[in-house]
Amino acid sequence: MEESFPFPLGVSVVDGGVNVALYSSVATSVTFCTFDQSGAEQAHPVTLVDSDIWHGFFAGVTPGQQYGFRVDGPYDPASGAWCNQAKLLLDPYGRSVSGNLTWKPSWDGGNPAGSTTPDATDSAPDAPRSVVVQSAFDWGGDTPTERKLADSIIYELHVKGFTVQHPAVPAADQGTYAGLANASVVAYLSGLGITAVELLPVHQSLTNGLVAGAGLLNYWGYDTIGFFALNSAYSSARRAGGPPGSEIDEFKAMVKALHAAGIEVILDVVFNHTAEGNELGPTLCFRGIDNAAYYQLVPGQPASYDNLTGCGNTIDAASPRVRRLIIDSLRYWVQEMHVDGFRFDLGAVLGSDNPGSAADADPGWDPNAAFFDLILQDPTLARTKLIAEPWTAAGNEQGQFPPRWSEWNGQYRDVVRDFWRDQIASPRWVGARMAGSPDMYANNASRYGLRRQPSASVNFVTCHDGFTLCDLVSYDSQRNQPNLTDPGSGTSDNRSWNCGNGPSDDGPTTDPGIASLRRRQQRNFLATLLLSHGVPMVMAGDERFRTQQGDNNAWCLDDTISWVDWSDNPAADQLSTFVRSLTSLRESVAALRTPRFPDPGAGDSSEPVAGTGLQWFNPDGSPETSQDWSNGNTRSFAVLFSDTAPAPSVLVMLNGYWDGVSFSLPDAASGAWTLVLDTTAEDGSPASSAELVAGATVEVGPRSVVVARS
Repeated sequence: MEESFPFPLGVSVVDGGVNVALYSSVATSVTFCTFDQSGAEQAHPVTLVDSDIWHGFFAGVTPGQQYGFRVDGPYDPASGAWCNQAKLLLDPYGRSVSGNLTWKPSWDGGNPAGSTTPDATDSAPDAPRSVVVQSAFDWGGDTPTERKLADSIIYELHVKGFTVQHPAVPAADQGTYAGLANASVVAYLSGLGITAVELLPVHQSLTNGLVAGAGLLNYWGYDTIGFFALNSAYSSARRAGGPPGSEIDEFKAMVKALHAAGIEVILDVVFNHTAEGNELGPTLCFRGIDNAAYYQLVPGQPASYDNLTGCGNTIDAASPRVRRLIIDSLRYWVQEMHVDGFRFDLGAVLGSDNPGSAADADPGWDPNAAFFDLILQDPTLARTKLIAEPWTAAGNEQGQFPPRWSEWNGQYRDVVRDFWRDQIASPRWVGARMAGSPDMYANNASRYGLRRQPSASVNFVTCHDGFTLCDLVSYDSQRNQPNLTDPGSGTSDNRSWNCGNGPSDDGPTTDPGIASLRRRQQRNFLATLLLSHGVPMVMAGDERFRTQQGDNNAWCLDDTISWVDWSDNPAADQLSTFVRSLTSLRESVAALRTPRFPDPGAGDSSEPVAGTGLQWFNPDGSPETSQDWSNGNTRSFAVLFSDTAPAPSVLVMLNGYWDGVSFSLPDAASGAWTLVLDTTAEDGSPASSAELVAGATVEVGPRSVVVARS
């Protein structure tokens, strides 16, 4: 046998063949299995072992070769061991996947009778296979934009759903990486003022038996089975019959096209669980390789998975092997695929060094966990954008991630929703959220204790999980009948209002008053979001009145409910223009994008919370007081994002009342104000652009926002 090496892990193309390396601390034998075009299998024993890494050199294996592993070892679910040589296993480091991706009975590793013997059914004919790939893509000088997060506007989208109905995208490219790279699509994103797209999972995922049996699909893609492999269903090249691996160059071309337009690419990554699910799930990869090394098992009950994710299993981030796998994956996507950052689904799982111990809300949570140290010490990853979904099914760690991390701010979402539906208990928290949440991220945030900056807060009103913006103002409760066998799925805590008089007004309306208010409320939400400190995130299609017909959990619906509608719609075009006005204003006024909270100090008594660095006013022009901020009946106030002249300042006047309110303008740095936005107008244009001096009165209509610039 030729010399082989235990690193890098996975299957790597070398002179004359491939180097194979697979970690398993429990295996008694490992077999590298290759398949020819007829499906015939050839077994190649892997015999060298160093520090539990099985490795070997295999001559004549070239790119395009389909392969998998068989791992023999203990099968004892009661002790957490699930080795089963009858099951073909994916390479955890595999770059491409081919074959069947929908559940088959042969995937199950346990004996169906429930005995302690493994299922002997050979899964190879039905199992997905890894593929040896090698890319020689010409990046042509593509380099990271490295835009400051404080200057970013993030747009969350689904690769398929965004372009599958786009009229300017050729039919062959609709719903693919090539579709997202289409010049018309890139121009739309750029014209909207977007600086970064956040892609729902593009790692290879599977559809489990329950979903497949109902004729549905795991559309969102959160059941990951490969952290290096792209979802081939989003590839125009693979759809046209291209070889496995052709999706890689297609993805790279997409990144290159977006970068050329100044748009960064952020991946939503799922390092908290896998598609193998709970004890009844399939044996496809990690479970059969070394179950206890990859998954967090219930202390004292290793037959059961610790389900902190609500998805059946939890990846063990305390395991050095898992941490290495994740870090290697992240490096690959940055170095090889040129992505700019990551959003970590249920990211609190990654802060667990002691699974099963009691610490705060989540078992084992530690802001100083080894994973966080590793990623910030890595020269490749330290410069990337790191965004956490800071909760799990077990608890919420919002505000507690270490410096350099940003977080989806669920409190921003809830408070802003409550304000515009007239259910806010204390307006203080509206001000705090618009100021970048210094009560959570500045050094005076007593609960959290970590000095961070406004960009730590990724602000959003809607995201893929929940109502669209249109549905947020059109439904009092969800309508999830199409969802699998559980029409009651999805949260009931929507904090929505249909702008009518009760449940009977849910959904489409013929009442012109309700319809007008709904459109205005959407403009109010977008204006609040894009005129707040922190990093705004807009969900794809919200700027075009996208509706899911009241469904707030469309994870398994790959149809028009989930897709962006690009049909001609003058009202949607107006809303898109309105968003562009907001992003342009944000881009042109540095005070809206401040990178830092003010230095610690005594603070101003008019501030809703200490450390906002902003000025706050009552409608009559007087400073807000603590009593005003605590008054649950307060629905109107103004906030001044100021800068030294000649740099522009912005005054945002919010009126949550059902009647109009007159606002008195404060002093302007330039000596005069000009109205630049009014949400009572369909396109957001103010009635007048005449200059206004301090003390002038501005009428802010019922439930609306007016913005002045100096």
